[in-house]
Amino acid sequence: MQVFIFNRLELGFGAYIFILPLYLMILPFETNVFALILVGFVLGISVDALSNTFGLTASSMVLFAFLRPIIFEAFRPRDGYDPLKFPTAGDMGWVWFVVVFGILFASSLLWFFVLEVFRWGETLLILRNFFCSLIASALVISVSQFFFFNTGRKK
Repeated sequence: MQVFIFNRLELGFGAYIFILPLYLMILPFETNVFALILVGFVLGISVDALSNTFGLTASSMVLFAFLRPIIFEAFRPRDGYDPLKFPTAGDMGWVWFVVVFGILFASSLLWFFVLEVFRWGETLLILRNFFCSLIASALVISVSQFFFFNTGRKK
Protein backbone atom coordinates (compact mmCIF):
# COMPACT_ATOMS: atom_id res chain seq x y z
CA MET A 1 0.00 0.00 0.00
CA GLN A 2 2.85 2.39 0.82
CA VAL A 3 4.48 2.10 -2.59
CA PHE A 4 1.54 1.67 -4.90
CA ILE A 5 -1.00 3.99 -3.27
CA PHE A 6 0.40 6.42 -0.70
CA ASN A 7 3.68 7.27 -2.46
CA ARG A 8 1.71 8.18 -5.59
CA LEU A 9 -0.56 10.68 -3.83
CA GLU A 10 0.41 14.31 -4.26
CA LEU A 11 -0.99 16.24 -1.34
CA GLY A 12 1.00 19.45 -1.79
CA PHE A 13 3.20 21.37 0.66
CA GLY A 14 5.71 18.49 0.70
CA ALA A 15 3.28 16.21 2.51
CA TYR A 16 3.57 12.46 2.18
CA ILE A 17 1.54 9.75 3.84
CA PHE A 18 3.69 7.22 5.67
CA ILE A 19 1.89 4.15 7.00
CA LEU A 20 4.88 1.81 6.96
CA PRO A 21 5.90 2.50 10.61
CA LEU A 22 2.49 1.24 11.70
CA TYR A 23 3.51 -2.27 10.64
CA LEU A 24 6.46 -2.16 13.03
CA MET A 25 4.34 -0.65 15.76
CA ILE A 26 1.72 -3.40 15.83
CA LEU A 27 4.20 -6.27 16.19
CA PRO A 28 3.91 -8.03 19.57
CA PHE A 29 5.46 -6.38 22.62
CA GLU A 30 8.00 -9.13 23.21
CA THR A 31 9.48 -8.96 19.69
CA ASN A 32 13.29 -9.01 19.85
CA VAL A 33 15.03 -5.74 18.95
CA PHE A 34 17.20 -7.46 16.36
CA ALA A 35 14.16 -8.98 14.70
CA LEU A 36 12.51 -5.53 14.75
CA ILE A 37 15.53 -3.94 13.12
CA LEU A 38 15.72 -6.68 10.50
CA VAL A 39 12.00 -6.40 9.69
CA GLY A 40 12.27 -2.60 9.61
CA PHE A 41 15.23 -2.75 7.25
CA VAL A 42 13.57 -5.26 4.92
CA LEU A 43 10.32 -3.27 4.81
CA GLY A 44 12.18 -0.01 4.30
CA ILE A 45 14.57 -1.26 1.63
CA SER A 46 11.64 -2.83 -0.22
CA VAL A 47 9.89 0.53 -0.37
CA ASP A 48 13.18 2.23 -1.29
CA ALA A 49 13.79 -0.18 -4.15
CA LEU A 50 10.37 0.56 -5.61
CA SER A 51 10.37 4.30 -4.88
CA ASN A 52 13.91 5.42 -5.75
CA THR A 53 14.51 6.85 -2.27
CA PHE A 54 17.98 5.29 -1.93
CA GLY A 55 17.77 4.01 1.66
CA LEU A 56 15.87 6.90 3.25
CA THR A 57 12.91 4.76 4.19
CA ALA A 58 15.13 1.91 5.36
CA SER A 59 17.12 4.18 7.65
CA SER A 60 14.02 5.76 9.17
CA MET A 61 12.45 2.34 9.70
CA VAL A 62 15.62 1.06 11.39
CA LEU A 63 15.56 4.09 13.67
CA PHE A 64 11.90 3.41 14.49
CA ALA A 65 12.71 -0.25 15.23
CA PHE A 66 15.69 0.69 17.38
CA LEU A 67 13.76 3.24 19.45
CA ARG A 68 10.61 1.10 19.84
CA PRO A 69 11.80 -1.02 22.84
CA ILE A 70 13.24 2.07 24.55
CA ILE A 71 10.01 4.05 24.24
CA PHE A 72 7.89 1.01 25.14
CA GLU A 73 9.93 0.58 28.31
CA ALA A 74 9.53 4.25 29.19
CA PHE A 75 5.73 4.03 28.87
CA ARG A 76 5.31 0.52 30.28
CA PRO A 77 2.32 0.09 32.62
CA ARG A 78 3.12 -0.65 36.26
CA ASP A 79 2.12 -4.31 35.88
CA GLY A 80 3.90 -4.69 32.55
CA TYR A 81 2.41 -5.39 29.18
CA ASP A 82 -0.27 -8.05 28.81
CA PRO A 83 1.10 -10.72 26.43
CA LEU A 84 -2.38 -11.19 24.96
CA LYS A 85 -2.56 -7.55 23.84
CA PHE A 86 -0.93 -5.77 20.94
CA PRO A 87 0.38 -2.20 20.78
CA THR A 88 -2.70 -0.83 19.06
CA ALA A 89 -5.13 1.89 20.08
CA GLY A 90 -7.86 -0.69 20.60
CA ASP A 91 -5.82 -2.78 23.05
CA MET A 92 -3.74 -0.15 24.85
CA GLY A 93 -6.00 2.89 24.63
CA TRP A 94 -5.86 5.97 22.47
CA VAL A 95 -3.80 8.09 24.87
CA TRP A 96 -1.03 5.49 25.15
CA PHE A 97 -1.05 4.85 21.40
CA VAL A 98 -0.97 8.53 20.42
CA VAL A 99 1.87 9.35 22.82
CA VAL A 100 4.04 6.28 22.14
CA PHE A 101 3.44 6.05 18.41
CA GLY A 102 3.64 9.82 18.11
CA ILE A 103 7.13 9.93 19.64
CA LEU A 104 8.36 7.03 17.51
CA PHE A 105 6.73 8.23 14.32
CA ALA A 106 7.81 11.86 14.73
CA SER A 107 11.42 10.86 15.35
CA SER A 108 11.57 8.56 12.31
CA LEU A 109 9.77 11.10 10.11
CA LEU A 110 12.11 13.92 11.15
CA TRP A 111 15.07 11.63 10.46
CA PHE A 112 13.66 10.90 7.00
CA PHE A 113 13.29 14.56 6.03
CA VAL A 114 16.62 15.65 7.50
CA LEU A 115 18.37 12.99 5.43
CA GLU A 116 16.28 13.76 2.37
CA VAL A 117 17.19 17.45 2.29
CA PHE A 118 20.58 17.08 4.06
CA ARG A 119 21.16 20.84 4.37
CA TRP A 120 20.59 22.77 7.57
CA GLY A 121 20.06 25.87 5.47
CA GLU A 122 16.75 24.34 4.43
CA THR A 123 15.43 23.97 7.99
CA LEU A 124 12.09 25.58 7.14
CA LEU A 125 11.60 23.18 4.23
CA ILE A 126 12.39 20.23 6.51
CA LEU A 127 9.95 21.47 9.15
CA ARG A 128 7.20 22.18 6.60
CA ASN A 129 7.51 18.72 5.07
CA PHE A 130 7.71 17.15 8.53
CA PHE A 131 4.60 18.83 9.94
CA CYS A 132 2.50 18.42 6.79
CA SER A 133 3.43 14.75 6.51
CA LEU A 134 2.89 14.21 10.23
CA ILE A 135 -0.64 15.59 10.04
CA ALA A 136 -1.57 13.72 6.85
CA SER A 137 -0.11 10.44 8.09
CA ALA A 138 -1.68 10.83 11.54
CA LEU A 139 -5.12 11.17 9.98
CA VAL A 140 -4.72 8.03 7.86
CA ILE A 141 -3.20 6.02 10.72
CA SER A 142 -5.92 7.14 13.15
CA VAL A 143 -8.62 6.08 10.72
CA SER A 144 -6.93 2.71 10.23
CA GLN A 145 -6.67 2.23 14.00
CA PHE A 146 -10.30 3.13 14.46
CA PHE A 147 -11.65 0.84 11.75
CA PHE A 148 -9.25 -2.09 11.71
CA PHE A 149 -7.77 -2.39 15.20
CA ASN A 150 -10.62 -1.21 17.41
CA THR A 151 -11.35 -4.18 19.68
CA GLY A 152 -13.84 -2.19 21.73
CA ARG A 153 -16.42 -2.28 18.94
CA LYS A 154 -19.21 -4.79 19.05
CA LYS A 155 -19.13 -7.20 16.17
